[in-house]
Amino acid sequence: MKAGDLLRLDRTASVQFCRPITVRVIREIADRHTYDGWTWIEAYELNAKGDAVAKRELFVQPAGLHWLDGRAGEGAVVGRRVRTATRKRVPA
Repeated sequence: MKAGDLLRLDRTASVQFCRPITVRVIREIADRHTYDGWTWIEAYELNAKGDAVAKRELFVQPAGLHWLDGRAGEGAVVGRRVRTATRKRVPA
């Protein structure tokens, strides 16, 4: 994980994310002791426009992170496209 990585965080990253959020990584906080398989990151939470709305320190499982910008770390799940339902047109 590197500065600038764009991530989608949901329940697979941590149970604290009842509502998924999008963040841009500032740095991984490697000097904090954590449980095996967990890490602390410092990141900006982004709104729907991609603007930073809050600076946060987050406790996450790297194996559950979704990379949105094409780069993926070890064991990462790469972000998927969301399919939207389309309406069938009924002939008039």
